[in-house]
Amino acid sequence: MRNVSLRVTRRVVATRMSADQVTLSMIAVGLFGAVALAVPGVGPAIVAVLLIQAYLLLDCVDGEVARWRATTGARGIFLDRIGHYAVEGALLGALGVRADGVLARGLSDVTVTSIGGWTALGTLAASLHLLSKAESDLVTVARALAELPPTAERNHLSRHDVARRARQALARLPLHRVLGAVELSLAALVVAVVDAATGGTASTRVLTFAAAVIALVVAVGHAFTILTSDRLR
Repeated sequence: MRNVSLRVTRRVVATRMSADQVTLSMIAVGLFGAVALAVPGVGPAIVAVLLIQAYLLLDCVDGEVARWRATTGARGIFLDRIGHYAVEGALLGALGVRADGVLARGLSDVTVTSIGGWTALGTLAASLHLLSKAESDLVTVARALAELPPTAERNHLSRHDVARRARQALARLPLHRVLGAVELSLAALVVAVVDAATGGTASTRVLTFAAAVIALVVAVGHAFTILTSDRLR
């Protein structure tokens, strides 16, 4: 994507568009991708993949524009983090809506009581994924409130053998990456094709369940790793 983003960045810097405005565009495109993913069918899944690719492109462009114009700073980092949190959470929630088939009945028939367990499971997966992302940020917050240096000078690796082995296993089989925006959109497209061939939403439901389980393992495991490491010392 960097090969493409540099070409786009060259055009953006010739305009008055700021890096923050590019980031806001990135967030909007990513959220539209989540909306598309919630709609049943292969077509909307393809649209979601394309929008998430555009989201990834803009994620590269905003940083390049900021560095080109020397406008990097805390504001841009904050907006970028907000964007990733919002889009990745929305995609997992949208996957649950797709698995439920709520929108297959038409928008006019959607009510609070029509939202089923798969939507709830997708929302749970989103909440757990956002929790695991927040855990890393909260290390910085905790160190600041404890008046410790911003970064730990000691080893960040867990002192607990179980946590070390879990990290090694994830390194070999990084299933947690399916929770990322790009990977999740591609996986959703694959299962959408399978569902279209077989009829129903069984494959999407399997993916939703798997995402929830992975999000739970990552959230709990990440917290355990942090607590048993020197990152809070």
